[in-house]
Amino acid sequence: MSPEGKKLLNIVILGFGFMFMFTAFQTCGNIEQTVIKSFNSTEFHGSGYTSMAIIYGVFSASNLIAPSVVTVIGPQLSMFFSGLLYSGYIAMFIYPYTWSFYTASVFVGIGAAVLWTAQGNVLAINSTDNTIGRNSGIFWALLQFSLFFGNLYIYCAWHGHDHITDKDRQTVFISLTVISLVGCFLFFLIRKPDPEPAPAEAAESLLQAESTESSSTSEKLTSAVFFLSVKACKMFGTNEMMLLSISIGYTGLELTFYSGVYGTCIGAMTQFGKDAKSLIGISGICIGIGEILGGGVFGMLNKCNRFGRNPVVLLGLITHFVAFYLIFLNIAITTCCCTGSCSSWS
Repeated sequence: MSPEGKKLLNIVILGFGFMFMFTAFQTCGNIEQTVIKSFNSTEFHGSGYTSMAIIYGVFSASNLIAPSVVTVIGPQLSMFFSGLLYSGYIAMFIYPYTWSFYTASVFVGIGAAVLWTAQGNVLAINSTDNTIGRNSGIFWALLQFSLFFGNLYIYCAWHGHDHITDKDRQTVFISLTVISLVGCFLFFLIRKPDPEPAPAEAAESLLQAESTESSSTSEKLTSAVFFLSVKACKMFGTNEMMLLSISIGYTGLELTFYSGVYGTCIGAMTQFGKDAKSLIGISGICIGIGEILGGGVFGMLNKCNRFGRNPVVLLGLITHFVAFYLIFLNIAITTCCCTGSCSSWS
């Protein structure tokens, strides 16, 4: 296989690995609060919303050390061990306890930072300036299919169930754990790309540098951690990052809503009767289809538009407003889900 073919195969494997992992994890996040409310136990007092807050809070803080972890153990092992943390979080729902629920949330936050840093590293070393756009598109297309397949499974498994029994919960989360582990082990199929040919003088100088610097690896890693942390803090203080932080923060709120809150609201609507729980899966499927279509449409508009990115952003803003207005008509006027129970406002 040619070097370019090997790199492309690595990207495809990377995409499938993430697709399997996030088929399990995103489906878990979409249904976990509904599952928790159906869980009949006096020993469990966890909240899916608190868990997500812990995950993304630790995720944010752990990004300061994630590059150093990937440097030490390599991107392949970083993704594998991070994937195991994701699988452990999902498996926890088979027999949930409050302490294990929140402890797993902390570990997933750490694993998420390392996982996405390693993913960026693999994507970069298997791409060139000419192929980075294509490779990013392949990866994200495969990743977005995770919402489709995972929620389709939930729809089929919970169709006609107005209450999630222990057996239903265990069957679903055992299946999701196995799917997540398949994604973890797919990372071992990624092969290191062939090094770029270098001139003889450059190769000789690199070998000399490696031989002289190998003895001080630990000191360099320590200084690298400190340097990256300081650099990240300084970058956050720039005008560009301060402005971006507003939109990034709002994106986080929106992600929280559609990945966890919206599905829970649908599952709690008594108007849907016995189909309410299975409709969580339909909602997730539609979100996945929207992400796939939206990514493709906006990517083509951004590439072909001669007027810059402003019309693309404006179209996205209008679509955004329409979507939330429809959600308001669908849920907020007919039912109140804020307390976790539905009551009519009419």
